[in-house]
Amino acid sequence: MAFGRSSRSKRPVEPVTLKILVAGGFGVGKTTLVGAVSEIRPLRTEERLSEAGRPVDDLAGVEGKDTTTVAMDFGRITLREDLVLYLFGTPGQDRFWFLWDELAQGALGAVVLADTRRLEDCFAAVDYFERRGIPFTVAVNLFEGAGQFPTETVRAALDLDPEVPVLLCDARDRSSVRDVLVAVVEHALARAGLSPEPART
Repeated sequence: MAFGRSSRSKRPVEPVTLKILVAGGFGVGKTTLVGAVSEIRPLRTEERLSEAGRPVDDLAGVEGKDTTTVAMDFGRITLREDLVLYLFGTPGQDRFWFLWDELAQGALGAVVLADTRRLEDCFAAVDYFERRGIPFTVAVNLFEGAGQFPTETVRAALDLDPEVPVLLCDARDRSSVRDVLVAVVEHALARAGLSPEPART
């Protein structure tokens, strides 16, 4: 299976749609990632942070953040004329984790977005997908001012299995996010025994 544009057939095709989750800690860039790559106007369920929520929400490291996703983000990207990804961004705060099981139903795979300044914030997402057998890729969001570490250092810090892809990305950049999504699909299909051979474009 190749993810480049195919020129072999001019007939209209019915695209296959795949569901991909975008998970990670609070303020790690999930909403930004979905918005950067979505070819439709992304659906966002962001609300302003309130004083009442401050004792519950951990703002350490993201003190400037004033909104939070309370249900999900949703976007869509066409990787190829016959392959469309539906992206579901999960809420990052502990109090909204009850939504994860519903969002995870039918998902082919997931992106776990990580911030090296708060790497421990993605442990819960890694554990969630490992326990449920959902293939995932770790994408390290390159925030300005954050330390940049080799992917193998991140892998060791998160105690990931060797086959889990770890990539560096810029959640604001469409092509960077697309590379991450291609990696997720490759990994998930390979886990299913389909061994894709995508052409990166």
